[in-house]
Amino acid sequence: MVTAIPEVGSDASGEPSMDDDKQKRKPEDDNDVDNQKYNETRKRGVESSITGDSTTPTINSNDKDVIPYHEQSPEMRMEAFEKDKLPSIIEIKRKLPKHCFEPILSLSLYYVFRDLAILFVLYHTTDLSYYYLPSWLFWLGVTPSYWLVQGTVLFGIFVLGHDCGHGSFSRYQLFNDIIGTLLHTILLVPYYAWKLSHRNHHKNTGNFEKDEVFYPIEESIKKDRVLIPGFGLGIGWFIYLFEGYSPRRVFHFNPFETLFKKHIMAIYISIITILGWLMCLYYYYLQRGFCDMIYFYFVPIFVYASWLVICTFLHHNDSGIPWYKSEEWTYVRGQLSSVDRNYGWAHDLTHSIDTHQVHHLFPSMPHYYLDEATKCFRKAFPQLVRINNERIVPTFISTYFKFARDSYVKKDSLIHWYK
Repeated sequence: MVTAIPEVGSDASGEPSMDDDKQKRKPEDDNDVDNQKYNETRKRGVESSITGDSTTPTINSNDKDVIPYHEQSPEMRMEAFEKDKLPSIIEIKRKLPKHCFEPILSLSLYYVFRDLAILFVLYHTTDLSYYYLPSWLFWLGVTPSYWLVQGTVLFGIFVLGHDCGHGSFSRYQLFNDIIGTLLHTILLVPYYAWKLSHRNHHKNTGNFEKDEVFYPIEESIKKDRVLIPGFGLGIGWFIYLFEGYSPRRVFHFNPFETLFKKHIMAIYISIITILGWLMCLYYYYLQRGFCDMIYFYFVPIFVYASWLVICTFLHHNDSGIPWYKSEEWTYVRGQLSSVDRNYGWAHDLTHSIDTHQVHHLFPSMPHYYLDEATKCFRKAFPQLVRINNERIVPTFISTYFKFARDSYVKKDSLIHWYK
């Protein structure tokens, strides 16, 4: 039986400790009983299975068939997520390979240097192509390609810094924080402040009373919400860093915010490193000019920030995905309310962050094991899988309008579903 895990302690990853194995657990074969009941229910509905493409782990045809959650009735969704039927976090972990929880420092550093090398090559190749390609080809072909790919690589670098905050980069937290600070600084993100607010998100995922961003709110405080159209894409990300997400505000550049009060010096260090980076950008401006700085740096920054807004929103909002009031929320229930997506060509560049359910269950798992662990999770717990392979941009647009219309929780409602 799953119990609520309201606090995560000092674990930077945001996941509960795996060492405490004294909580009540169902027998190993209880999951098989639940799955059998689920499959019996499935026979009365539409037959289908969850699949992905070559870039995303899939449930093979000889695995247990399940009905995608979009096609499930509300009763079936609730049955799969009843508190007494959910496995504990320890039971889930037992179904995943042990090596998936062990970071490899050399491999983590490889991805950092790989991404930085891609940035370097893209920058200089684009810069040189201006002088050697016809003008029309440069502006219609090279320019949009550079902005999109460079922005996507920057988003991947953000994910690597995000992994540092979770402790999945290496076993050495100080080293993680140094690398995370450097990576996030070039993206204009105050690493340590965001690390703390993101930890709060992981501690309260799916709880509409406590989650950090893109959560539904109670109708009684509807007037307190300021909903930016399309969440402002890349601009919206930087608004969030300065103001938080209404009605719960947080200023990521204020060391004296309540959320940061025990980490004032670390917040100052993050701010100082960003000021140093801004001086580097000013020097670049003096050498290359305003237009080059916008073209080569700030447009890709906007693209990466747009990636971040879109992905964060879509990983936690979809039809058939519940939001819980505190009384109904548990750690496992909340993390399983996240959604796996399919980023196609960008899957590798964004370091498998689209395999979001396993990441949320075990945020200290290195990104290079997420695909393998996700496949094992889907085979062991098919009734708990939440995946949407629809195209990202159209889905973001339609889900945003659904959110704008339906993200208001009725009084005394314990669980909120989008219509």
